[in-house]
Amino acid sequence: MTPSKDYSATFLVDNTPEAAFDAINNVRGWWSENIEGRTDALGDFKYRAEDIHRCTIRITELVAGKRVVWHVLDNDFNFIADKSEWKDTDIIFELAKKGDQTEVRFTHVGLVPTYECYDVCSDAWGHYIKGSLRSLMTTGKGQPNQNEQIKHKHGIRSEA
Repeated sequence: MTPSKDYSATFLVDNTPEAAFDAINNVRGWWSENIEGRTDALGDFKYRAEDIHRCTIRITELVAGKRVVWHVLDNDFNFIADKSEWKDTDIIFELAKKGDQTEVRFTHVGLVPTYECYDVCSDAWGHYIKGSLRSLMTTGKGQPNQNEQIKHKHGIRSEA
């Protein structure tokens, strides 16, 4: 079996799976405060990072303490040719008890190295998942809205 090329990140925290699940669903606390809609119930929410990135996500699965699944319904990037690269991809959070800790496994199914946005997107997810979400789970405070840092690192310009 060949390993998946989908972007994935895994980390351990000293929390219960239920506490980790609650943090994942607090999307404004770790990804962006610029979210429209509920992120803790089945249904749709919208994310917007200035004019750089917009997407509509449907929460398709919520299994308390175990799993969260998002499906990207629509997507627009202003910095690549195929602005809809994330469209019809799935974002999966899986939780598992490992001794006294909880393993958090994040996989963006469909975000693969052949995507033009892969470097920028995997860098951003690395920050948001292994940095901000992990921090929210361990300290109660995440670092959402880091778009300026990511834009500067990758030379992305905001359109006025």
